Amino acid sequence: MKKLIWLVLLCQTQPLFAQIREVVDWKYQLNKLNHDEYEAVLTAAIEKGWHLYSKDLPPETGIPTKVEISTENIQPIGGITEVGEKISEFSEAFGAQIVYYSDSATFIQRFRLVNPESNANVRTQITFQACDDRICLAPNTLEFEQRITMDTIVDARTADTTAAGINYGNGMIRINTLDPDDPLTTKGIKQTTEDNSHAWVFVLGFLGGMIALLTPCVFPMIPLTVSFFTKSASDKRKGRKNALTYSFFILAIFLLLSLPFHLIDGISGNIFNELATSIWLNLFFFAVFIFFAISFFGYYTISLPSWLINRSSKAEEAGGMVGVFFMAFTLVIVSFSCTGPILGSLLGGVASTSKNIPLLLTFALGGFGLAWAFVFGALALFPHLLASLPRSGSWMNTLKVVLGFVELALALKFLSKADLVSKTFLLKRELFIGLWILIAIVLAFYLFGKLRFPYDSKNEKISLWRKIVASVMVFFALYMTQGLVPSAQPKLALLSGILPPLNVSFYASPEDGLFGIQPQYDYFEAVALAKKERKPVLLDFTGYGCENCRKMEEFVWSEPDILPLLQNEVILASLYVDDREELAPDQQQSIDIGKGRKKKIRTIGDKWSLFQQVNFNNNSQPHYVLVTPYGEVINSPVSGYMSKKEFKMFLIEGTAYFKENEGKVLALSKKSDG
Repeated sequence: MKKLIWLVLLCQTQPLFAQIREVVDWKYQLNKLNHDEYEAVLTAAIEKGWHLYSKDLPPETGIPTKVEISTENIQPIGGITEVGEKISEFSEAFGAQIVYYSDSATFIQRFRLVNPESNANVRTQITFQACDDRICLAPNTLEFEQRITMDTIVDARTADTTAAGINYGNGMIRINTLDPDDPLTTKGIKQTTEDNSHAWVFVLGFLGGMIALLTPCVFPMIPLTVSFFTKSASDKRKGRKNALTYSFFILAIFLLLSLPFHLIDGISGNIFNELATSIWLNLFFFAVFIFFAISFFGYYTISLPSWLINRSSKAEEAGGMVGVFFMAFTLVIVSFSCTGPILGSLLGGVASTSKNIPLLLTFALGGFGLAWAFVFGALALFPHLLASLPRSGSWMNTLKVVLGFVELALALKFLSKADLVSKTFLLKRELFIGLWILIAIVLAFYLFGKLRFPYDSKNEKISLWRKIVASVMVFFALYMTQGLVPSAQPKLALLSGILPPLNVSFYASPEDGLFGIQPQYDYFEAVALAKKERKPVLLDFTGYGCENCRKMEEFVWSEPDILPLLQNEVILASLYVDDREELAPDQQQSIDIGKGRKKKIRTIGDKWSLFQQVNFNNNSQPHYVLVTPYGEVINSPVSGYMSKKEFKMFLIEGTAYFKENEGKVLALSKKSDG
């Protein structure tokens, strides 16, 4: 039950051990042409199966490759010259002719020195996007720099690099000693994961489809449609065949609804990558869910344009397979006023994740469509089951209203995430719980018949199932009241990860830490403290919008045999990868990430996200790494929500190794200080 509630929100973090794809290898070179003219040459080696867009793309299509050279002492000569086997083809997604390169491509920009007698730092920036036949990677911007001194070209990047890593303010982004593939000890757990999120999304889609079948827009259509096919055909076999074909088309239509999301992902790269922690997106979903809830309450109807319904209905007259297809299409359109909010909630939940969103949407819509196809197909094969279906009635409107209350409750989750990521911390844990209690109580009043909405019957008899659900809501409200009072141990395990964190509370604040733990929020500050206290550092790559992180903190960290380890044996460094706070202007800079490439970082989250990717080739949260005060990985890192047993083994093996080898660490400390 807990897992099902969790997956209703579909707001989990990155897949475990997600690898950072780099499919284009760039080489940069400056060539002298004559006394004052040079050329900057960028050569791309493209991984097989991938392609790189040309600079000459039609407007509003893909992202063209763009090269810019900046310095005060140069003047570009002409535009960018491209060299390579250029491929031109018509893109149905864009509706235009696109141009790209596969295997390799070279981009050349000529320039002259304004003052040939002066030195020049030539900074060349390239923005590009790599795609294959299925997906596109996120657009990337790399920066290269070389210096022209007395007719000599030298590599200016070495000024930014030290033997230990890449300078960044008072610290570094790449730490060469951090090698997760070569830990100091191989003891402990070797974490293996199985990502079953697709299966659960499919199941939730199926359940959503079954619920939608019970709404007043769809349910009356079931016996009418099945009877039409089984009675209007010349023989029963043909009638059942048409009904099964009808079911197949329903499933196909719902699957086709996910196609635009695949195209968007292909056109704009990993466009969904930051949706899970986008403040504005979560506020948008909050408003959308409120809009859906009011619609379910019966105050207005969400519907598609009438011309679309009329055209689809007219197309049914074509007969044959075409007619059957448009009958299915008409059903989907006509039922939109009931299915729209359910589908919208399902898709909104998926879109607020940072997983492979287009594929998850396909699974969700496939499950939704399969529920409909299964019911129509089963009744077509066994028409006698029609007699066992319940009659249409006011119970269907009651179901819609109940779903409206569910939409209200889920809307608060999106508002909470926006509040956490923005670090306003206005929606306290107790306030969130109080609002859910209020929603549960008002729903109970409605089910007991004490409250009516526009489409409710005035003299409706309160059925037994309404009384049962109302009683469940009362008990649920009572269950949630325990979260309104402070407690040494976390409560409301059923809602773990859904509620705001324990330290976003009227009784505490984020600055107070958690369970008496005062984490550091900077790797380098944590390392400095660890050297002083001679303890290992536990790197906790986390996020304000990461529900699995909250689950770990509340129901694994808080365990009596784990909490002392976190309080006494390690220095905790909580590095928030979704922190939107901008860095100081002097820290917003381009960071060399190897092979002459640079990456711009603007926010605190950018910094720690890049730190995690560069050093650990991972971008999942939560992600835990135990390191020595001198930047050596102690044991194999672990990711995601895990059992208390696994996390305890990870901590004990790492801290035990550190204690046993403390002499070596101290020797390293003296050597470093010397």
